[in-house]
Amino acid sequence: MGFHSVKILLHIPDGFLHSLVAIACWLITLPVLGIAVANTRRELDERLVPLAGIMAAFIFAAQMLNFPVAGGTSGHFIGAALAFIVLGPWLGLLAMAAVLAVQALLFQDGGLLAMGANILVMGIVPGFTAYAVYRLGRGRSARVRTATAAAAAWLSVMMAALVTSLLLAFSGASALAIVLPAMLGVHALIAIGEALITVAALSFIRTARPSLLEEGAPAGKGGWVVGGIGVALLLVLAAPFASGHPDGLEWVAGTAGFLDSAQSAPYSLLPDYTIPALGGTGLSTILAGVIGVLVVAGLVWLAARLLRSRASS
Repeated sequence: MGFHSVKILLHIPDGFLHSLVAIACWLITLPVLGIAVANTRRELDERLVPLAGIMAAFIFAAQMLNFPVAGGTSGHFIGAALAFIVLGPWLGLLAMAAVLAVQALLFQDGGLLAMGANILVMGIVPGFTAYAVYRLGRGRSARVRTATAAAAAWLSVMMAALVTSLLLAFSGASALAIVLPAMLGVHALIAIGEALITVAALSFIRTARPSLLEEGAPAGKGGWVVGGIGVALLLVLAAPFASGHPDGLEWVAGTAGFLDSAQSAPYSLLPDYTIPALGGTGLSTILAGVIGVLVVAGLVWLAARLLRSRASS
C-alpha cells in the first residue's frame, strides 16, 4: 500500500449546508459551549488538566486514520464518546471543540461557517448521547460497563449521522428519504469501528492507569503524560497508510449528487493534512499530523489550566 495524504472531506465543508442552517447550528452550539466553559471552570478536577490535552491529541491523531468499510467507503473515529466518558461532558465537549477548531483553522478540514454544525454533530450530539447511555452501566460489573461503552459509542455515531441527515435535508442538499437511509446505512458500519476503538482505549486506561477513570482519585506520577502523547504520535505514523476510500459523508454526498457543492477554504495553511512544501508524501502527512497533535494537546492543556486557575482564584 502506498503513501497518500489524508482526504480533506472528513467533516462538513462549507457549501453542504444552507447558510441559515449553518447559522442556526452556531446559535445552538455557542450557548452550549458557554455552559461547558462555566461548568468546567466550576467543577474541573486538577487531575483532568493534562488528561484533557492527551485525550484531545489522541482523538486528533485517531481521526486521521480512515479505516475501510463495505462498499468502497471508509470511516474515521469521532471520539466524542471517549472524550465525554473519560473527561466528563463539559471538559469533553471543550476538548472536542478544540480538535474540530484546529482541524478547520489549521488544516482546512471542515468549513468555517459549518464549524458550528461540525461541533454540534461531532461533539454535542454524539457526546451527550454516549454519556447518557454510558451512565446506565455505572456501578456495575466490568463486563456490563464494557458493553455499555460499546453501545454508547455505536449510538453516538448513529445519532450524529441522523442529525447530519436532517441538516442536509433542511438545507435542500438532498431529500431526507435519500440522505437519511444512506447516512444511517454506511455509518452503522463505521459506528462498529467507533465502538471497538472506544472500548480498546477505555480498557487500556483501566489497565495502565485506572485512577484516571475514578472521580477524585489521584492521577499518580506524570510518566503517563509522556506515554499518552507518545501513543498519539505513534498513531500519526500510520496516517499515510489510512484508507483512501471516500469517507461516509463524502460517499453519501457523491451518491446523492451534492458533492460538488463543497466550497474550498478561503485560505490554505496545511491543507489535506500535509506540509505544502513537501507535497502529498507520507513524510508530509506525518509531519503535519505531529504539528496537529502538539497544537491540539497544548491548546487544550492551556485552556484547561486557565479555567482551573480562574476557578481557584
